[in-house]
Amino acid sequence: MALLSDLVNLNLSDTTEKIIAEYVWIGGSGMDLRSKARTLPGPVSDPAKLPKWNYDGSSTNQAPGDDSEVILYPQAIFKDPFRRGNNILVMCDAYTPAGEPIPTNKRYNAAKIFSHPDVVAEEPWYGIEQEYTLLQKDIKWPIGWPVGGYQGPYYCGAGADKAFGRDIVDSHYKACLYAGVNISGINGEVMPGQWEFQVGPSVGISAGDELWIARYILERITEIAGVVLTFDPKPIQGDWNGAGAHCNYSTKSMRNDGGITVIKKAIEKLGLRHREHIAAYGEGNERRLTGRHETADINTFSWGVANRGASVRVGRDTEKNGKGYFEDRRPASNMDPYIVTSMIAETTIVWKP
Repeated sequence: MALLSDLVNLNLSDTTEKIIAEYVWIGGSGMDLRSKARTLPGPVSDPAKLPKWNYDGSSTNQAPGDDSEVILYPQAIFKDPFRRGNNILVMCDAYTPAGEPIPTNKRYNAAKIFSHPDVVAEEPWYGIEQEYTLLQKDIKWPIGWPVGGYQGPYYCGAGADKAFGRDIVDSHYKACLYAGVNISGINGEVMPGQWEFQVGPSVGISAGDELWIARYILERITEIAGVVLTFDPKPIQGDWNGAGAHCNYSTKSMRNDGGITVIKKAIEKLGLRHREHIAAYGEGNERRLTGRHETADINTFSWGVANRGASVRVGRDTEKNGKGYFEDRRPASNMDPYIVTSMIAETTIVWKP
């Protein structure tokens, strides 16, 4: 095994200019991450200089068997924390051979919204709080739990009886920083075996690229650790918190003096399109948004200052300074960041009620 470890960690730059590029994309369920690797003649830093590639879409529920070829378009490059050196991870989206985005390609429409002149001028910033749960491999039950479950002081906790999986969490934190993901923090969550990382502030489409590659890195680390990762918004039924992906958001106008007025107008617009947003904010979210466990009821839009039981929360500092950002607390942990970030921008900047 020591020899195997040595081979896995070989430094290719000692003997060759060639690099390995791991192409990453989103599969047919909208949450399954897929990847495969190819050799390139030398280091690459611009995704436009990477070759397009193809895969068998019939094996990912994204194409029929008699016309199964789907084309990967490289969109963002990250350093590979697993192979290291000049090797890279490449976030891709998927198209037909004719150049049309396939139905599960949510990045394409998001990029169109983020390239709208009004959106570009407002420089939308996002900070996404990604919650997730670590499960035992064989019984799909949170790590550290006895079969009956129990309550305790887990949120931001420390100790062998309170924090389960910290080695995975810290490994992920450093791997994301190495990769170039703008990860801004981690913490233990209210339910045992549940954790959170935050990505941002990131501008526009990069928020989606960074969150997806951070999810991929976490999937790879839990694979190594023999632990199952779930983004289910309510992994354990009963008197436990669910898992969300709160989206912190601001525009240039919100960050400038007098921005609180712009924030209030944006929140009002979000309220008018509450149903459309909820429909796009993740599968199974109705199991989480019950009006309990720091959530608002799924059928009712509300907002408040420092209110974690509201749909949208405005922070005390934003109220005090009269400018800043707000937090959309409705997205589920399994939301697609391309959909959520672009939808918030479209509703608050482009849409005219």
